[in-house]
Amino acid sequence: MGRVAGERFPSLLGLWLLLCSWGCPGNAELRAPPDKIAIIGGGIGGTSAAYYLRQKFGKDVKIDVFERGEVGGRLATLNVQDQEYEAGGSVIHPLNLHMKRFVKDLGLSTVQVSSGLVGVYDGEALVFEESSWFIINMIKLIWRYGFQSLRMHMWVEDLLDKFMRIYRYQSHDYAFSSVEKLLHALGGDDFVGSLNRTLLETLQKAGFSEKFLHELVAPVMRTNYGQNLDINTFVGAVSMACTDSGLWAVEGGNKLVCSGLLRASKSNLISGSVMSIEEKTRTKQTGNPTKMYEVVYQTGSETHSDFYDIILVATPLNRNMANITFLNFDPPIEEFHQYYQPIVTTLVKGELNSTFFSSRAKDKFGLSTVLTMDNLDLFINSVGITSSVRNKDDPQPSTDGTHVWKIFSRETLTKAQILKLFLSYDYAVKKSWLACPQYKPPEKCPSIILHDRLYYLNGIEWAASAMEMSAIAAHNAALLAYHRWNGRTDMIDQDGLYEKLKTEL
Repeated sequence: MGRVAGERFPSLLGLWLLLCSWGCPGNAELRAPPDKIAIIGGGIGGTSAAYYLRQKFGKDVKIDVFERGEVGGRLATLNVQDQEYEAGGSVIHPLNLHMKRFVKDLGLSTVQVSSGLVGVYDGEALVFEESSWFIINMIKLIWRYGFQSLRMHMWVEDLLDKFMRIYRYQSHDYAFSSVEKLLHALGGDDFVGSLNRTLLETLQKAGFSEKFLHELVAPVMRTNYGQNLDINTFVGAVSMACTDSGLWAVEGGNKLVCSGLLRASKSNLISGSVMSIEEKTRTKQTGNPTKMYEVVYQTGSETHSDFYDIILVATPLNRNMANITFLNFDPPIEEFHQYYQPIVTTLVKGELNSTFFSSRAKDKFGLSTVLTMDNLDLFINSVGITSSVRNKDDPQPSTDGTHVWKIFSRETLTKAQILKLFLSYDYAVKKSWLACPQYKPPEKCPSIILHDRLYYLNGIEWAASAMEMSAIAAHNAALLAYHRWNGRTDMIDQDGLYEKLKTEL
């Protein structure tokens, strides 16, 4: 009887198994998840990587996040008289969908960010000042620059339209093995080529005038990245997107996203510095020898080590920022010698000396933010009134003429320089950053895959450094690690994704 049944149904059984294998391609060949994953860096890149790795690998994998400073990294606040103010990454674009999702998933609140009225200072006079009347602003812009502001808006919108494709790719779990391949999937050769041309070259070729570029575009670059028009085109476009309306921040500080993601991922935070990573062969409980990574790290005065199946490095591999030694890799892990741009954030509570910028009486000044043109004699990149991270409203009118002002500069301000900018001040605090790469196209982004199961997130910063870029890199690295662990090469570096997904139901 058993033999008859076995002879009667083999084709049906085979068909059923075949259909199952087709219907569940992601589950058919999944291997057991890794035991332990290490993430080095507790900023937005590292904590969002932990979040996405937990989603992909499930509840049983142990995830350790190493952070030698405070969780949040370059998202940090400064205290001025019992109020917290953003000192690092401050604004988020309305189209930054990862950050929007994090805020929603974590139950955080948002605040709208307004810079008030903006002026541009050339070192001698204000060359442009906004009006509180929209129509007057438009007349001013057209009178001085023609329709170049509108053309700039359209240029940025075109880039953003293509950039938004990344969310569709990642929602379908597609990953990329290099930053260049990711960019190519978004915008083809134009996007990849934008790393190799300066913003100045690109915009000159597009017909923008020298006056417009140096008076309106360069000051935005100086404020956002502490650099000028010689940065690469891609990061320049990202910077110009930050002039859009609808910018927002997280109430209580953007760093709350990082601590929230860490909790949501159920990761273990190790407060210490990673000193070295070395590949070694270990025998697991299954009895099979396997390749693992030994991480040696220091907490306080004590040195420890542990073994991991997968490692994600989510901190810049710059000797001044993460002095990690890669031991006995064959071939050796490449050394990254790229430089990071020093930027100093200074918060001053005081009364601005408006005559530094204008001969107008201080009660007629009216500007909340002053950007500066590229001038060697200027010791600041920008100065603007800022709100505390708990303040939902715009800065309130001051009864005594004092506000908290945020100043960006390339070097630490001296007391004499602060006294030039302010008639008087009560309080001044500063934070020095190696804030972002020094962009000098042509750029070659560092590798994402450093070794078989060793990944590097921060290479994406050489395309553009921003909170959302780090979240995108984290999601990509998590997907890449997951697919390579499971041998799913069909989900990595696929050509024609835009057309393929566009035709899907």
